Amino acid sequence: MGDSRRKTPTSSLVSSRPRAAALLQRLPSAPGFWRSPVRGVPFTAVLGLVLLAGITLLFVTGLLSYAAYNPDLAPVNDKTPDKGLLGFYLFPWPTSPHWLYRLTQGLHVTVGIVLVPVLLAKLWSVVPRLFTLPPARSLAHALERISLLLLVGGALFEFVTGLLNIQLEYLFPGSFYPLHFYGAWVFFAAFLAHAGLRTPQAVRVLRSGGLNGPVAGDVLESPAPAPPTLSRRGALAMVGAGSLLLLVTSVGRSFDGPLRRVAVLTPRGAAEPGSGPNGFQINKTAAAVGITTADTGEGWWLTVSGPAGDLRFSREQLLAMEQHSAALPIACVEGWSTSDQWWRGVRLSDLAALAGYPDRPPAVLVESLQRSGPFRRAALRDNQVRDPRSLLALQVNGEDLSPDHGYPARIIVPAAPGVLNTKWVARLTFGEL
Repeated sequence: MGDSRRKTPTSSLVSSRPRAAALLQRLPSAPGFWRSPVRGVPFTAVLGLVLLAGITLLFVTGLLSYAAYNPDLAPVNDKTPDKGLLGFYLFPWPTSPHWLYRLTQGLHVTVGIVLVPVLLAKLWSVVPRLFTLPPARSLAHALERISLLLLVGGALFEFVTGLLNIQLEYLFPGSFYPLHFYGAWVFFAAFLAHAGLRTPQAVRVLRSGGLNGPVAGDVLESPAPAPPTLSRRGALAMVGAGSLLLLVTSVGRSFDGPLRRVAVLTPRGAAEPGSGPNGFQINKTAAAVGITTADTGEGWWLTVSGPAGDLRFSREQLLAMEQHSAALPIACVEGWSTSDQWWRGVRLSDLAALAGYPDRPPAVLVESLQRSGPFRRAALRDNQVRDPRSLLALQVNGEDLSPDHGYPARIIVPAAPGVLNTKWVARLTFGEL
């Protein structure tokens, strides 16, 4: 006899439906999966407005940093030769104020570091949106999801590559300069589109209800929130405290003062690497790039080229020329900088006059003894050559340059990125580049 309790196919199908529904409720796409009471449009709106201001500043200072490299002057300076229209804004980088690059790049790196907790909190706050189903309800919704993918991916890419570059960890596939440059344009385009869509709503939310006010149709707020352990104001305070901690432990490597000793999270922070006139920060040592005493000893000559031909000078002959002094910092793309150091040497404009340009010095191509590296050759603009503070430095702070600071001679130019202040100079070629 058959078992009268045996389930029919229809009854099996009916009984499986509750199990399937229960399974769906445990997936990240279910509204009840995300239960934090902190999430919500008001919390996300505050973080979004902070990022709107901070990322805009990052983009502007990043463009200024690119312009400071003079990429439109000569191919040796251009690390993104296929930039095309993206170089529309490039302009001759000025030499005044002499701390200009120190300020703009210090802001760029410091703000980027400080925004890390804000960015992570913003991504955490909107993560439910990344799992909403269906993936696209319409063409407009599909375009919005694609822009969101570019926004999140671009933000992570730019921040990760930037932080790795600050730490001198070149783990990314390829040169930092084109990767960060092109990535910035893709990210900022998506960022502008997102900001245009969301900023008006964020402003309305904060004006109407504040952090804890109700928001109609708030898709980020959980329908069944867990018991609160932290208010939204408390969560924002935690994010702010994280940013403040990063500020205190990083900003000192860009600006003078007592914070330099506690800038422990970035290279070139904390204490100076040595004492005495040459005891300030450096980027690369002579040994690291293969410079030896055989290169910089008595057999070293500086070649100066121009309409007057090739002229050769020993270090003693350069010291016998009229010497000039300038108090200038060194500021690098990684965001670190030195205070003003007292440099002494021969003006670049005087060397241009010897090369055959007595009236209006042109641009100059500087070549180093360094045998490899992206900036062993660099070009300086005519306004940089003409500035009376631009020197072929032979001494610093009253003492001969140390090998690590560029002995026997180095370039020092006001407001120029550190890589354009070429060390271990071997040749100067004046003229149109």
